[in-house]
Amino acid sequence: MATGRGQFFRSFIEGLERKPAQPLQGRGKATKKKKRHPRTMSALRRPGSRPVKQMAAPNADILTVPGARLSKTADKSSRASTQNFLETLPSEILINILSYLDASSLFCISHVNKLFYQLANDDAMWHKMYISEFGKSQRWKPKCMDEVLLKLDAVEVRDRAAGYWKRLYFRSITGYDVNKWKRELRDISPYTGLPSQTQWVLRNLHVTWELTVSDKSGCEGTFEQSRAHFFESSVIACWSGGRWPNYHRVSTLQLHGVRTTHSCLSLKKPGWRSLMAKFDMETLSKSTQVIGRDRLVKLILLQPGIILGIWRGQSSIAFVMVSLHFHRLVEKSLLGSSVCPYSEPVDKPPFDDIDPEYGLHGYSLHIVLHNTVTEIMSGHFSQLFCRRIHIKDGLIPLTAISKANLSQHTPLSGNISLPWKCEALEGTVENCCMMSLTLLDESQKPFWCVSSPVSMVLAKRPVSYDYDGEHFLIHYQDSEGLVKMKLVWMKEQKQFFLVGLTAYVAVNKVNKYFSRDY
Repeated sequence: MATGRGQFFRSFIEGLERKPAQPLQGRGKATKKKKRHPRTMSALRRPGSRPVKQMAAPNADILTVPGARLSKTADKSSRASTQNFLETLPSEILINILSYLDASSLFCISHVNKLFYQLANDDAMWHKMYISEFGKSQRWKPKCMDEVLLKLDAVEVRDRAAGYWKRLYFRSITGYDVNKWKRELRDISPYTGLPSQTQWVLRNLHVTWELTVSDKSGCEGTFEQSRAHFFESSVIACWSGGRWPNYHRVSTLQLHGVRTTHSCLSLKKPGWRSLMAKFDMETLSKSTQVIGRDRLVKLILLQPGIILGIWRGQSSIAFVMVSLHFHRLVEKSLLGSSVCPYSEPVDKPPFDDIDPEYGLHGYSLHIVLHNTVTEIMSGHFSQLFCRRIHIKDGLIPLTAISKANLSQHTPLSGNISLPWKCEALEGTVENCCMMSLTLLDESQKPFWCVSSPVSMVLAKRPVSYDYDGEHFLIHYQDSEGLVKMKLVWMKEQKQFFLVGLTAYVAVNKVNKYFSRDY
């Protein structure tokens, strides 16, 4: 039974594709041709004569031989027949076929040609899709109401402008997703002061990051993220592989957050691109510095938070690392456009009583030292303050670890190093790592957030009766503040100890936030 049905449909399709037979001129009935005995062309030739060309009738079927190429005329006619076959089908049938696709597939297929663009933007189809997703509740209704509801829906579709239901569907989808992940980000961690579900939301929404590199000649290339390493308050995005331009020829770097949709494991559909940052290499080149090197690469630091791995002895790029802080990272990765970044809302400052003795008080500091593999150190320090007499040089110091207080000194769980990987090659740069710092104000809201690579340098050995090892210094500075960390290497324990930590906040930032005049 199934075999007979399959043969019927196969013969039906062949009949649609076959051209109709043309009647012979001057005769009422078509005469049957004599059946020729199947012989090769070599049998029809005499020895030493030229090969005889076989002439095909104008309406004869074209037989394709394996390995032979069709002529241009036959190729054009076959494409035209296929196109005409699609255009001859009723639009109702094509729309019924397209109605089984989801919204993302309809959006993709609308870019095939004009026919599919018109069909994929059918208002009635998008209205049906919107109603099934967000419309009337699926409550029980009498059967006699079905025809009335269908007529009302048809009137509602005709009253709207073209493309209204498609725009409304995507607007509702976006609003639904935004409200959903905003609810997930309401849970704030008391330890970091950041949403505790940031990593889960980013992974659940399939958020990745892309890097667009432009050179001085105007050429532009986009590189997809190779790896992402998540930590307590930040994520490291890495790019490696591909054909990178020469480092000295790079003009701009653009970082985009990308949300992709996966209908299956092997199919990746395009998603929304949100511009997060744009860096001008001519401006950044004034503040670039080499923060470390090994036998294969050297690391060039571009503020803020960008590392370029350059092959030693060359000027070609091996890999790129970008450290991203979790503070509003989901909003920055999703709510911007492809040309304009997300603008953060201005938070209302907390009530600050006029205290003549303290400039800042009740602050908390959360800091993490880590690399691409493991966490080196994590600490939380609360009730930080600064007296007005200690404010100088435009900086407000907040001391978390004092060198004189031995009980505050913290051991590190690993060495200061930064592993890297580029396709089949990998290595480790010593005396480099990532620092993620979050300073919370007196209402425990993020006030200063930093996620950037830092380097450790050897410091002058002070007179100390507590530690006999070598002393090192980690120094970070930007327009909003300064961080100083003092470390000591203990040979017997083979371990680093953090013996000093002070965060300096710029006075201009505090005055602008609190409308004060320190």
